[in-house]
Amino acid sequence: MKKTFAVLIILITTISAGPRKITWVAIGDSITYLNDHPDETGNRITKGYMTLITEKHPQVRYINHGHNGWTAGRIAEKIGELGVPKADVYTIFLGTNDWWSGRPVGTPADYKDNTGPATLYGSFRVIIDHLRQLNKKARLILVTPLQRGDFVYINNFKNNAYGSYREKNGQHLEQFANAILDIGKLEKIPVADLYHDSGITLENMVKFKYLKDTAKQAYRNFPYPAYIDIPFQPETDEYPYPEAAIDMTYDGLHPSDKGYALIAGQITRKWKRLR
Repeated sequence: MKKTFAVLIILITTISAGPRKITWVAIGDSITYLNDHPDETGNRITKGYMTLITEKHPQVRYINHGHNGWTAGRIAEKIGELGVPKADVYTIFLGTNDWWSGRPVGTPADYKDNTGPATLYGSFRVIIDHLRQLNKKARLILVTPLQRGDFVYINNFKNNAYGSYREKNGQHLEQFANAILDIGKLEKIPVADLYHDSGITLENMVKFKYLKDTAKQAYRNFPYPAYIDIPFQPETDEYPYPEAAIDMTYDGLHPSDKGYALIAGQITRKWKRLR
């Protein structure tokens, strides 16, 4: 009788406690950072991928470690100084700034031999090792960079970049995505492959880019890939992405609400404990 009563007390306590609380640290660049800074998007977004996931799974509490403009290399160099806490789950969503900065992607040997943050492979080894020191039982999820169209920062037109349809420093952005997939295979870490599987592509980054037709000296809407060879003059031209142009991104690079919803779905599918 006493044993039955004890089991009953344990069962009641477990039920009343509800689902186990999960702490999630999201490490990333501006795509992560902007989740909590919609004012820096001209309020063109309302909910980033972390907010969307935690709204559906209230047992999860997120900590935003997105660093605007940072590469995986810089994260690796500063990882011990960033105050990343012990957590149950870590996501690492980096790589697009490494490509644009012209940093070398490196080789799997850079990861295996722990050669340091000079390459993307080496940077991920530094980051992953540090997170495992914080909590060796933590779940890790890697996230590949998205494809990217022509980016123009809404608050500073001079901050702009061409899309992933071209090489940068002799490298394609897809090489960086594939490197992260390689690391996932090496470490048996799940990878949310946004580059190949998210449904966010060069064709639907934006509906059009609003540019001046130099032949007619008049503005018109150019869809991808027609806009590739049309120059944009940041000193004199109008912002090329009015609200009507928003599709999967609001500025050619950073996700819109629709884009963030797809990202949240991809990460959730790799997060088995949420099921």
